[in-house]
Amino acid sequence: MKNTATIGIAALLAGAAGGYFAGKAGSPDATATTAAESAMRDTKTSLRPGAASAGESKKGVRSVKEALSEPGQMARMQSLMDLYAGMNADQLQEAAGKLEELPMAQRIMASMLLFSRWGEVDPQGALAHAATLGPGGFFARPTILQSWASSDPANAAKYFSEHPGDFANMGFGGPGGGGEGGAGTIAAEWAKLDPTAAIAWANSLNGNNQTNALRSIITELAGTDPTKAAQIVTTLPADEQGRAYGDIAEKIASKDFAAAETFIAGLPADVRDRALSNALNALARTDPQAAAAKLSGMAEGNDRDRAISGIADGWARQDPAAAAAWLSQQTSDNMDNAVRSVVSSWAGRDSAAALSWIQSQPQGDLRDEAVGTYIWTSRNSDPQSTMQLAESITDENTRNRSVFMATRRWMQQDRDAATAYIQQSTTLSDDAKQNLLDAGNNGGRGGWGGGGPGGGGGNRGRRGGN
Repeated sequence: MKNTATIGIAALLAGAAGGYFAGKAGSPDATATTAAESAMRDTKTSLRPGAASAGESKKGVRSVKEALSEPGQMARMQSLMDLYAGMNADQLQEAAGKLEELPMAQRIMASMLLFSRWGEVDPQGALAHAATLGPGGFFARPTILQSWASSDPANAAKYFSEHPGDFANMGFGGPGGGGEGGAGTIAAEWAKLDPTAAIAWANSLNGNNQTNALRSIITELAGTDPTKAAQIVTTLPADEQGRAYGDIAEKIASKDFAAAETFIAGLPADVRDRALSNALNALARTDPQAAAAKLSGMAEGNDRDRAISGIADGWARQDPAAAAAWLSQQTSDNMDNAVRSVVSSWAGRDSAAALSWIQSQPQGDLRDEAVGTYIWTSRNSDPQSTMQLAESITDENTRNRSVFMATRRWMQQDRDAATAYIQQSTTLSDDAKQNLLDAGNNGGRGGWGGGGPGGGGGNRGRRGGN
């Protein structure tokens, strides 16, 4: 079996977090999300090479049940890969019909591997089966299409052109995610095998499909032939060229930042900051201090904001305290992502130190975002102290979300104490108190939305340093 089975791992998080294969007509739920997170944690290491080509694994596993009974998640995944590698189309269809019998985390893993293999053996049969899965099929189709395109891009492209409705909106989640859609998925795989043929096919398309296909080819070629990739960029619509040049600059910078600077210097002036932002993100993964030193040459704006976020993320992985000290001195329209990267990394290593830094920050957006992230990340803090910290947030939306999270956890530990605190609070409004109590009595459902520490709060004004 080809290693393309592992392409499903990229779709695992996005698909499962939305209730991936939760049922033919199911809706996203906490169980599915937890299962997805568990499966993602268990698949961060590489699969061992050498999958068997016969209908059984090296250990003689002959059924999905046996494969999933093996000790070790990696061994289970490899056994499933080996097992599916020996199945024909009929056997894969039969196995797909039994996926719903599996517990959620196992179903996610088995689904991705099965549909990856089925996409190589009988892609049209796999797509027909996906059409019967309801919402689950929406996440299966990208995996099938990418697997098909990785081995037979010409026929995958022909099917895509003849059945465009099968892949509508496929840019959401899955291996074809990131907005590239089906055309981008096929083009990226084709470019690995035959860039010339991939470019010719992409140029035969129209509208967004053409743009997405060419953009995927550019990204693919950027690491091997940046000159050719840059030539293709000039054929894109003007509003797409900045992003494409940025992709090339990032690929070059990941190998040689000096070469990336030379490349960026030759670009049109209006796209250089975008390209430099991407290049600095690549440099920050290995040398965030050097990336920070290069930031001074960028004008304030969205590109600089993105660079700050990338540098903070790379630096926080190495030294979150130093990253936080640097971040405190930056000015930016939007440092939410940067703050989240630093605080979440720091709280996981040294919760007390992270909290001390947060409490030293002046009231304002940076501190609000830091507090919100800390509450989401540090799950073992004293619940009353956590609640008081959440109440100190000045931005109402961020405060509501953080108070809700703190209350939810406190309710799980000590419902009576949490209820008494909420009722006696002089900070919370009466409506806020009622929302929290209703949510607590409803098992944590309800309250304020927002899928993270900042809940996508967006820009809240320029921030100054200390």
